[in-house]
Amino acid sequence: MRVESGPPKGTSPRVEPPPQASRADQPPTGWRLWLVAMRPRTLTIAVSPVVAGAGWAWAEFAALRPLPLLVALLAALLIQAGTNLWNDLGDSLRGGDQPMRQGPPRVTALGWASPDRVRRAALCCFALAASGGLYLGYVGGWPILALGAASLVAGWAYSGGPRPIAYTALGEVFVVAFFGIGAVCGIVWLMGDALSWRAVLVGGAIGSPAAGVLMANNYRDLEHDRLVGRRTLAIRLGTDSSRLAYAAFVLAPFPMLLIPALPVGTWLCLLAAPWALRLSLAFATTPRGPAFNALLAGTARFQLALAALLALGLAL
Repeated sequence: MRVESGPPKGTSPRVEPPPQASRADQPPTGWRLWLVAMRPRTLTIAVSPVVAGAGWAWAEFAALRPLPLLVALLAALLIQAGTNLWNDLGDSLRGGDQPMRQGPPRVTALGWASPDRVRRAALCCFALAASGGLYLGYVGGWPILALGAASLVAGWAYSGGPRPIAYTALGEVFVVAFFGIGAVCGIVWLMGDALSWRAVLVGGAIGSPAAGVLMANNYRDLEHDRLVGRRTLAIRLGTDSSRLAYAAFVLAPFPMLLIPALPVGTWLCLLAAPWALRLSLAFATTPRGPAFNALLAGTARFQLALAALLALGLAL
């Protein structure tokens, strides 16, 4: 017969700690909740083209307007935050944020904020960005107004409408167009009232790593996205080709920025080349899952470092 022994004399019975609450049981509150919802790790995607555009405007036109530049930066951040909030809402309503998803927490799907609250927060971000855009339109004229309106519509269409961009293979094209070429050229025009094909090239170089951020996100969630009906570029390409596409996105800026038609200062960007190689290797060797969240954030930081090196090189 088995006899259970009790605790030694003079000691108290061991009390097991209560089970840890899930992250849904302990949601952040106040501003921390909205910071999580806005995905701060990806907000630098809106900062990088502003930095690069300002550097290029100074190098090509010796033009810099501090107040419009600050307003443009705030408007870009608000559009990115609004897009992230709208994506949080849209994925939840479409059933795209299922338990097997490997990414950071989504406040709507977890019940941390109601769909109406998230919708109002997204619309508030878009409205504030639009108010800043009116001032920028006054400074830069109809091209800036047109670009701002297109950016707001694209921010909504990324996760809204009958066929969201996020559910197609066009997401990376969207990112390069609006968080690269459009944003850089808009800043250059706003600073110098002029534009050149070289600014378009710089915009493409800065937008390419931003597309890498999206590729990392979609590659991480490849199986999950396929189950919920998405057809992202990662799904279209498959695993091996997605690794090659990511490497192309993070390495493409270097041949684009080192052509003879650009100033010698752009060569300072080569300091970021080892980082790009490390990211490419990590993407190819890291198993898909939560570990990709760090790689995604690292890609966003790489893009910001590339933009800062470009601006510094042009200034020097």
